[in-house]
Amino acid sequence: MSTAAGFPTASEALPAWRSPAAWTKAADIVAVLIALSLPWSTSLVGIFGAVFVVVVAPTLDLKSFLQSLKRPISAMPIALFVLAVVGMLWSDAAWGARTYAVSPTAKLLVLPFLLYHFERSTRGMWVFAAFLISCTLLMVMSWLVFLQPGLSLKPPVDAERGIFVKNYIDQSQEFALCAVALAYPIVMLVRARKFALAGLLVAIALSFFVNMTFVIVSRTALVTVPVMFAVFALLHLRWSSILIIVAAAAVLAAVAWQTSPQLRSTAETFTRDYRLYMEQNAPTSIGLRLEYWRKSLGFFAAAPLIGHGTGSTRGLFELVATKGSYQATSDVIGNPHNQTLNVAVQWGIVGVVILFAIWFWHLRLFRGEGLVNWIGLLVVVQNIFTSLFNSHIFDFHEGWMYVLGVGVAGGMVLKAKSDGAARKPVSSVTP
Repeated sequence: MSTAAGFPTASEALPAWRSPAAWTKAADIVAVLIALSLPWSTSLVGIFGAVFVVVVAPTLDLKSFLQSLKRPISAMPIALFVLAVVGMLWSDAAWGARTYAVSPTAKLLVLPFLLYHFERSTRGMWVFAAFLISCTLLMVMSWLVFLQPGLSLKPPVDAERGIFVKNYIDQSQEFALCAVALAYPIVMLVRARKFALAGLLVAIALSFFVNMTFVIVSRTALVTVPVMFAVFALLHLRWSSILIIVAAAAVLAAVAWQTSPQLRSTAETFTRDYRLYMEQNAPTSIGLRLEYWRKSLGFFAAAPLIGHGTGSTRGLFELVATKGSYQATSDVIGNPHNQTLNVAVQWGIVGVVILFAIWFWHLRLFRGEGLVNWIGLLVVVQNIFTSLFNSHIFDFHEGWMYVLGVGVAGGMVLKAKSDGAARKPVSSVTP
């Protein structure tokens, strides 16, 4: 029965709350909300990430879920979190610093839930579409802020560079990922002679690149975009097509170089920053990174097996910092701006092995053909190469890009494999 107003009674509504299908759909919606909010907000992503785990919980078959945790694609991220927790025991840092250093690894615990859920859900593409739409809207907003800096929520120095929220590194990571990811569907649509839809995606991809060329681009993105395109070309294009694209890209790069002062300025800072660091010990961006890496290698050599413990990095930098005026050698930081060194300083070879195992098993997961495999592969490749210059698994924004991208795409790939295995006819066995 229903109430006079047409609403279900409590007894009628209760079965719906117990329905796995209802919880599955709710989890899909929450994952879409994570993707929509990721380019714009930090707090919303954290909230929706926690909500996703809560909403997925009623859909879990405990035996099946625990079995899935034994797979390296899930076990390795959990192992890194566990190592961070255990690593607090031999750290000399204050307990506040130790617990704070554990938090960047906590997001990795959401990854097994995403893999499990999207191995069973049919709405994974909703998440990727939501992220593309959200980034496209942010790109439009970036242009508006570039033309009218007063619209920005950031200080004037960021507003003038087209930053509405967050920072130019996060924005460049998103735009680069979306632009390169669109290469696969564009090629497939052209081959299928669906030129109108291919043209739309080309326009969106070019819009991302134009924004990075004339508004703002991070040097990390500048280095990694060619790597991502090279991966795509080697996997999906014929050699004749590669040569044509390389020639076209060279022409476009030359045009962009001549017409974009922003691009030239970003590229020229590489040599200028290095020279100032070497000659004057100046705390330039590149100089500071080189200094962080040099010192971090020394810290690692002093405790190579299990490192100095969770949260120890800042204290180590304080011990070796030079006194006096601010120079590259006097800077103190808790993040050496390299994912491998960040792990090595705190947890030694044990941590590095786990980190590389995460990347290896996730790369291995996306060996197949198709759009989903391409997206997952690209997320991992981007994270590996940008982690040469940053700690992009531990950084909030890029870390969540990795967790969400690998979790959703990985679950979809596992589902496709299991569905394919289920449809395969059982071969007869001759006695």
